[in-house]
Amino acid sequence: MSEAPTTHSPQLGDEVRDLFRVPPERAVFEPLTHNPKNGVTAGVWRVTVAERSAVLKVLTRGKQTTEIWAASEDPRHWNFWRREAYVYEEGVARAWEPWGITAPKLLASVERPDGDVALWLEDVRGEPATGWSTAAHAGHARRLGAAHGRALAEQTEPLDHPWLSRRFLRDYTAAQTTGRDLLDDDTAWQQPLVHDHFPEGLREEMVRLHHEREWILRIMESLPRVFSHLDQWPANLTAPHSGQSVLFDWAFAGDGALGEDIGNYIPDTILDGFLPAARLPELATAVYEGYVRGLRDSGWQGDERLVRLGVCASSVKYDWLTALMLSRAGDAQQLDYGGSRTVEAEHRYRERGVVLAFLADWAREARGLATELGFPH
Repeated sequence: MSEAPTTHSPQLGDEVRDLFRVPPERAVFEPLTHNPKNGVTAGVWRVTVAERSAVLKVLTRGKQTTEIWAASEDPRHWNFWRREAYVYEEGVARAWEPWGITAPKLLASVERPDGDVALWLEDVRGEPATGWSTAAHAGHARRLGAAHGRALAEQTEPLDHPWLSRRFLRDYTAAQTTGRDLLDDDTAWQQPLVHDHFPEGLREEMVRLHHEREWILRIMESLPRVFSHLDQWPANLTAPHSGQSVLFDWAFAGDGALGEDIGNYIPDTILDGFLPAARLPELATAVYEGYVRGLRDSGWQGDERLVRLGVCASSVKYDWLTALMLSRAGDAQQLDYGGSRTVEAEHRYRERGVVLAFLADWAREARGLATELGFPH
């Protein structure tokens, strides 16, 4: 997590004064969990002055990081550094508000002299999705399905501002190369954490998924298109009121396939430990059924097999995760998302092994549906 910025900075001091109408030294900065590797994020903080608070997120393009997470100047790139500012400034983050999915209010967007952009956002309080029941996850999926379904039923063109991402799934997965050479390495698969905790047969299935990556990506790119968040998971959601979802972190938003958002949501809920892997089938069924119900509620009458294909073929997004797990199986210290705490390695590999096996089942189902629907191999 990022260290608290100094209020001795004239620029930050001015921002605090403008927003809170108090001297900047009265502000308390609390770092919030985020991906510290991402080159577009200089930091995220909850800023509190007495009884008032706001969230400060600073977007940058000058942060030193790995090549994978480097900020891009290309407005269509999945990691375009300024996208989230545009999403808030242009009101795109509230596109799904009629269906109960909204975003924090933008309080201020400040172009700083050093080229960074400071987003001052409403500090939304509610029930974080990291603690939601299965029914609550399904409710969010139903709201999302209703938003997608209405756009498809009315044959509305997906939102297409020049700074929204395109080819997210293809380009994001292509960038994640760590450990890829280990997929066919016998020694890597014999490491104790892998050998003892990955299910039998997983190697063959995940190697096949990797080799079929291009075909599956072409399938995803040919499915009905919908405006998508592309980073939906419980850490980016809260519920201030029953029947309402508030989504954070719109940095990847853009063009996606029907079903792609929940194809990310379901596995990520387990991969980062918000629910145990034993609950994955229950969660997957509830979220999928909620999404389809929302699609139908809003008037979409399309072939449900296309929805199912979009969800199952989303398994290709996790092609890189198997390789990453192989590369880190010898690490003495395993860190959580955000890198602030250690996690128990055997538990992580056991739980993620279950998820990877589940994704292998999705890939098998996607192959069958693609053949049934006439997608050429």
